[in-house]
Amino acid sequence: MEFSIKSTAPGQTKSGCAVVGVFESRKLTQAAASLDRDARGYLKSIVERGDMDGKLGATLVLHNVPNVACERVMLVGLGPESGFAEKQYREAVGAAIRTLNSTGASDASLHLTEIASLKRDIKWRVATAVAVAGEAVYRFDQMKSKTESPRPALRRLALGAGTKSAVRRATAGLEEGLAISHGVSLAKDLGNLPPNVCTPTYLAEQARELAKRYRMKATVLERDEMEKLGMNALLAVAQGSAQPPKLIVLEHRGGARTQKPIVLAGKGITFDTGGISLKPAPDMDEMKFDMCGAASVLGALKAVGELRLPMNVIGIIPTTENMPGGRAAKPGDIVTTMSGQTVEILNTDAEGRLILCDALTYAERYEPAAVIDIATLTGACVIALGHVASGLYANDEALAKEILAAADAAFDRAWQMPLWDDYQEQLKSNFADFANIGGRPAGSVTAACFLARFTKKYRWAHLDIAGTAWKSGKEKGASGRPVPLLTQFLLARAGRK
Repeated sequence: MEFSIKSTAPGQTKSGCAVVGVFESRKLTQAAASLDRDARGYLKSIVERGDMDGKLGATLVLHNVPNVACERVMLVGLGPESGFAEKQYREAVGAAIRTLNSTGASDASLHLTEIASLKRDIKWRVATAVAVAGEAVYRFDQMKSKTESPRPALRRLALGAGTKSAVRRATAGLEEGLAISHGVSLAKDLGNLPPNVCTPTYLAEQARELAKRYRMKATVLERDEMEKLGMNALLAVAQGSAQPPKLIVLEHRGGARTQKPIVLAGKGITFDTGGISLKPAPDMDEMKFDMCGAASVLGALKAVGELRLPMNVIGIIPTTENMPGGRAAKPGDIVTTMSGQTVEILNTDAEGRLILCDALTYAERYEPAAVIDIATLTGACVIALGHVASGLYANDEALAKEILAAADAAFDRAWQMPLWDDYQEQLKSNFADFANIGGRPAGSVTAACFLARFTKKYRWAHLDIAGTAWKSGKEKGASGRPVPLLTQFLLARAGRK
């Protein structure tokens, strides 16, 4: 879909459809009132007759509205004006895009971006509208022999800026919204691909493609190189698979040489059977999503590349399958990590922390300003936070606050969890420095405590996205989270406000 910014009044914009809002009080938004004046009260009469009640997400498409340039007018319900905020805005925009896709309009102008009741500036409104539109039109049908439904007619969407003075900020929002939307779509595509296609080798190829397109540097370490570095925890997970493991490093060098980079490390288990600690069969197909941390890193780097952010960002992706087999790691095995610490593997299904711990040690060589790892790490996080918020852990409170602020701005929610040393007791082992699991109590916390043992040389945060990286049921598919959060964090670090 093509996007543009318009500052003309909705009634004067020639398009297939003009989209304006109505509150539950039957109050028209400023853009709707402007259009109504051109239409000589036509919209107000429709609302007063009760054909549009203003309930959040309700839509009504009107044809042949008098004295306006557009072919159609869509009224979108906004709910109570007093409660209209970010969540309601996103729902209203999503409802508008879905309804537009069911019309025959090939182009439209969206004026929900001009709602004065929303206490966000035009840049945020436009960026969010673009991201929501991308979500609404996203499809994954590339593996089907036939497309199940026709593509929507909507091809072009103009976003209202309200005034000419707001166009510059709106245009900046459009650029950021597109970059985030494209990053989310990439992360979704990678997550939704079947595991016989999206292998560690495939992820490495995607990293190389991004490097080529956005002038980044891609490095892929093979098994023998990882052996020389002593990445025995990562390699232990890879032992049971016929697919070769990879350690992918993707570098965006947009800042000064002396600028310390932000490192994003993403868990890349392209399929997780649980290994010898085999998972139950129901829903095991969803374990193709166990590489969504890696996908989010590639998605965020794509957004960074499109925005040409003036900063240094490095993505590190340890990637492998976790399979059972004659060579697979066994419960009771002890491995020496790249850091020199030894780990007793009590459960081979706690493999994400094993591949990440070596990646986090590898990150030390970049002397990073901060490291954020992203992983579908624990079912315990799903029990704790459900599918709304990602779990956030950090060894630096200032970094945690930055991430929470980015989560709020991107509406990609996270919730800070404890990382107290009290929980480290659960990782004790009689035979190694520590174990890879700490039992059922506080499982997400002890997983983070495990990773914390490898991050003492830099500021670090961990995002457990097990509950937010994908959806099950009728809407099964990757969510693309937390690409919006990560990109917003990097935008703030780059000074983009």
